[in-house]
Amino acid sequence: MAAFGTVFMPQMTLATFEDSNWSTPKLVSSDTIQLHPGAHVLHYASTCFEGLKAFRHEDGSINLFRMDRNIERMQQSSKLLSLPAFNASLLQQMIVDVVKNVTNEVPEPPGSMYIRPTHIGTEAAIGKAASPTSSSMLYVLLSPVGDYFSGGDKTLRLLLEEDGSRCAAHMGMVKSGGNYASALQPILHARATVNADQVLFCPNGDVQETGAANFLLIDGNEIITKALDSSFLHGVTRDSILTIARDMGMTVSERELSVDELLERAAKPNTEAALSGTAAVLAPVGTLIHNGQEFSVGSGSPGQTTLKLRKALNDIQWGKTEDKHGWLTQI
Repeated sequence: MAAFGTVFMPQMTLATFEDSNWSTPKLVSSDTIQLHPGAHVLHYASTCFEGLKAFRHEDGSINLFRMDRNIERMQQSSKLLSLPAFNASLLQQMIVDVVKNVTNEVPEPPGSMYIRPTHIGTEAAIGKAASPTSSSMLYVLLSPVGDYFSGGDKTLRLLLEEDGSRCAAHMGMVKSGGNYASALQPILHARATVNADQVLFCPNGDVQETGAANFLLIDGNEIITKALDSSFLHGVTRDSILTIARDMGMTVSERELSVDELLERAAKPNTEAALSGTAAVLAPVGTLIHNGQEFSVGSGSPGQTTLKLRKALNDIQWGKTEDKHGWLTQI
């Protein structure tokens, strides 16, 4: 199986913003785009993207998961990056059209079709370091993906980083490439020095998120995670898992969580921790690394509540249980 996100469908949908207007979206080849070397995105990082999935159900129908929420977040990212605004209906049409074009290619569960809407600034102007782009390109790529856990459930090792942040605090809720770039060096350093899988950024002891996912601590019947603010990404999977947890009668505490409290709770035998994101849904965390010491989270094995919550979300996505919250859009 090819690495996640390295296989692409041959076509994508594309629309451009020029002269204050959006073009009619077209289905085009996905292997190239044309950009001037002075394009705003290449010099001033005017780029944002989304990640969502289409799922094949047993009846053969194709269903998009929480498309409205992803479109809404992409509109927010575009606004915060001063990229041209677009109507939700434009991106919805582009997503539906490109997925309808490949319905026969959508994998059976546990696989899915990963959908990557992308918005970039295209104006050729290298003198606009402090000004927004006047033109842009919006496109939707598709990548068929398999089971994220095909190698079996493996608990992750997280390095707690108290001195740095994933990105600038006012950029945290923007899903932009620059935020991932700024987290890359700390992650690579953590892998090389302590064999960590990811870095959990905890600036000044405030537990926030990893380089690419939200963090959840599960203590018995309670889930604790940082309350939403502008400093970190408002994950759609995070919101879905918390909603399902409430449906199950769990206590959801969205509040500040300190490194000290995290380590104290992690020492309890039934504590679990997990990372939430589109690709993995919910990935179990087994070890926290802090100041040169390693701390097991609970038993250090994948937690039963983590696995139960992930299965509950997968069952909705795969059409195996009722979609009570109207998260699926059948196309």
